[in-house]
Amino acid sequence: MNSFPAPAPLLPEILALHGKWQADKEAVLCEGERWTWRDFCRASHRFAHGLRARGIETGDRVGVVMGNGLPMVQVLFGTMAAGACSVPINLSVSDDALVTMLDDAGVRALVTCAAQRPRLQAIAARLPASLQLQVCEETAPGWVGLDVLCAGQPDNLPEAGLTDGSPLNIIYSSGTTGIPKGIVHHHRGRLDWAYDLAIALRYHRAARTLLTIGLYSNISWVAMLCTALAGGTLVVHRGFDPAGFLDSCERQRITHAAMVPIQFQRVVDALRREARDVGSLQGLMSCGSPLHESLKRDIFALFPCGIIELYGLTEGIITTLDPEDAEGRWHSVGRPLQGTDIAIVDDADSVCGPGEVGEIVSRGRITMPGYWRRRDADREATFVDASGRRWLRSGDIGYVDEQGFLYIVDRKKDMILSGGQNIYPQDIEAVLYQHPAVDDVAVIGTPSARWGETPIALVVGAPGARLVAAEVMHWANAKLGKQQRLADVLCVDSLPRNPNGKILKRELRQTYRELSYE
Repeated sequence: MNSFPAPAPLLPEILALHGKWQADKEAVLCEGERWTWRDFCRASHRFAHGLRARGIETGDRVGVVMGNGLPMVQVLFGTMAAGACSVPINLSVSDDALVTMLDDAGVRALVTCAAQRPRLQAIAARLPASLQLQVCEETAPGWVGLDVLCAGQPDNLPEAGLTDGSPLNIIYSSGTTGIPKGIVHHHRGRLDWAYDLAIALRYHRAARTLLTIGLYSNISWVAMLCTALAGGTLVVHRGFDPAGFLDSCERQRITHAAMVPIQFQRVVDALRREARDVGSLQGLMSCGSPLHESLKRDIFALFPCGIIELYGLTEGIITTLDPEDAEGRWHSVGRPLQGTDIAIVDDADSVCGPGEVGEIVSRGRITMPGYWRRRDADREATFVDASGRRWLRSGDIGYVDEQGFLYIVDRKKDMILSGGQNIYPQDIEAVLYQHPAVDDVAVIGTPSARWGETPIALVVGAPGARLVAAEVMHWANAKLGKQQRLADVLCVDSLPRNPNGKILKRELRQTYRELSYE
């Protein structure tokens, strides 16, 4: 029997075929600029050839310090097509962190935009010695212009010698709980990840996906790769604005979006002020931090498509709660992504039963191959079960109910140990969110002479509300268990968050470290 063996295509080849078979379809829109799939493939392929012509080889790391726009899309997908490994950097990090990440990754090329070039020039002496090529949207002394790099280059997909295990990107952790680590994703893993997420999040060829978070974020990579894999259309915003989000929903007939809870809260607030047409939306995804129940209910009331809540780690743990399963499970984050498994393990690494609280671990084909040059971190993140199978530790505490739905209790490192008892800040925060004068809240542990640690709450008042700390504490403590009761409530103007919406509790603990209670 004759056969026609062929290697399974990876993302660059799949996207190049979109450029062939749906060449005139819209691929990317950004503030009035428009690329068809033909334009998109030509731009990314020319950039890929430009990198390789200047000595960047398969597997080399390319640092990307850029704001959202067509050039960043070209750079990220062009780096992928070149067989190089992109290292997209969160623009909000400090210069010290930026230098540390680029040096840790050993980048050989660095690509930036006009707005970020002065920052990089100011720290030029500290950039890694491995750096051999610097590219900017605009030509400048010491920098190759993006147009110059691409000029005269072929528009076909280069032969990069990619394998399943070739690194596609390195995403640095948010640093909410410690020193950022480089999370490696290879080509086959990223493709599997996109396939599985596209099914779970209901992407399709007609998807028109709005991106409002920086394209360096793994949240944006979810939306980008799912849409691109399906052959849909990306609508890129340079930043987030609730009115701009709603305008795009109406004018661009957006079908999909991925945002963090604080963004959804701002959109909900805007919809309460003015009704808008959101009927085109088919798949909304929230992730990055938990959706509290009242916000989740508001989203279901205002958006006919409801919302899919995703719990996950960039390292490869993912669960989703489908809209159809939300009623009666408002605090759940759903079930594992198809093809993956999760378990709950206690402090002795014994597997827990339904309803028992412990650390969440996961295994499956979407799990990262490891941290970049951090075998110590790999070991710390590994759980080996009785059968010798390796699982990824999440560092998060939760439980699974009898129907297999996961509930997050808290981050392991945020847990408060008071009088020998575990106190989970998220349980206390859920109560405080019910207070009509509270708009935002974070609970942290502070030193206690009697208990070792005791919880305090930092609260932000709702617009126009009268927020009195003593009243809030009395109200909350009447609803909390004896061991959960707050030692103090402090009113603050805002809470520090990273760009993905996670509250920086490590920063709060540092700020309030001098506080002490009986």
